[in-house]
Amino acid sequence: MWLNNILETIGNTPLIKLNKITKDLPCTVLAKVEYFNPGNSIKDRMALKMLEVAEKEGKIKPGGTIIEGTSGNTGMGLALAACVKGYKCIFTTTEKQSKEKADILKAVGAEVIVCPTNVEPEDPRSYYSVSKRLATEVPNSWYVNQYDNLANRQAHYEQTGPEIWKQTEGKVTHLVVATGTGGTIVGTGKYLKEKNPNIKIWAIDSYGSLLKKYFETGELDQKEVYPYISEGFGEDFVPANYDMSVIDEFTKVTDKDGAVMARRIAKEEGIFVGYSCGSALQGMMQLKSQLKKEDVVVVIFHDHGSRYIGKVYNDQWMMERGFLDVKTFKDLVSGRGMQKLITVTPTQTVMEAIDLMKKYDIENIPVFENGKNVGAISANGLFDKILNSVDVKNNIISLVMENPYPMVAFDTAVERLSTFITKENGAALSKDESGFYHIVTRHDIIQSLSK
Repeated sequence: MWLNNILETIGNTPLIKLNKITKDLPCTVLAKVEYFNPGNSIKDRMALKMLEVAEKEGKIKPGGTIIEGTSGNTGMGLALAACVKGYKCIFTTTEKQSKEKADILKAVGAEVIVCPTNVEPEDPRSYYSVSKRLATEVPNSWYVNQYDNLANRQAHYEQTGPEIWKQTEGKVTHLVVATGTGGTIVGTGKYLKEKNPNIKIWAIDSYGSLLKKYFETGELDQKEVYPYISEGFGEDFVPANYDMSVIDEFTKVTDKDGAVMARRIAKEEGIFVGYSCGSALQGMMQLKSQLKKEDVVVVIFHDHGSRYIGKVYNDQWMMERGFLDVKTFKDLVSGRGMQKLITVTPTQTVMEAIDLMKKYDIENIPVFENGKNVGAISANGLFDKILNSVDVKNNIISLVMENPYPMVAFDTAVERLSTFITKENGAALSKDESGFYHIVTRHDIIQSLSK
């Protein structure tokens, strides 16, 4: 039997047991993997619901324009619905959101306006303010306002909550959600607590967000608000979708911990998830002391890792922010002690190079001329040449030198060095912050892996 359109595939996402990351926990941990929705995120549920309610209430007419401020995923859900129902879309988003999210929205026909990240919500440049302004200027438009639109949480009360209850056969004891608009945690949590008031609802917040402080004190403390890198959760105000009485506990997760955990989920569980998914599981791990053997914990995995290829799953991006604990070219050099680079010139003899190799117990020497890296001479290369002619040792180096060793960045990860240091090419060069050259060889890499 076929489906009438793509919107009919929304919901009924799988609940998947986590096995490796949570292996030391006494309880069962299940992931509600929402990237199985057609727009690859949980936001498809509430996007469609909000649009359906708006249609019933006459807030949008045929051929109208949907306008919303979105971190990307809500926009995708709305865009899919717009494709099927014949609406246009204009979305505002922030500079911190991944480029992939904006590109995907454009791919499904939406117009995307990128706004500054580090401005107050009331600032006319903010993505909240720009979307509100456009809604007053564009004829036959509907401003979605997912933050205060209660159809958001209604979608999860009607769909996500019942699915989790049914899939766990009523055994769920904890729900863990990285929360932003409040729709998922409040709607799903409200349904589950009506089924069993003892179910614990845990909210995961980001450092730089005021939600946790507000939950604990009722105070809207703007001192809690500062820029953060995590995407899709945390807020600098409290959306109307929140009913804090549904939530039992808040914990905050750092940008680094959320990103690192997302990568672990992909690598260890084979579930390719987005940034907030890593934060959700990390938050649960921070509260693991409260868990018991009989508990069944459901963690919402909100979206798909493809949204974060240029960020969380990019080694360079992670290293630039200090998120990736990997050995680099710099680490290898520092580990053996900063040593002066041994070099030769093209006019020196091969015998002089051999003497240097013996003296310093090295097999690879860069050839420099007037401060430039022009070639290389190696024990392996000389071995083949000397077998053919013993007289090679009296030649000048320019006649027998090999191609120059490749230059790499000083913070190049050891794993990436394997693309530069090969069977034919035994070393790589780099400059430190002071402009001094250093060398890393195949031997250095093997030594580092054994430590």
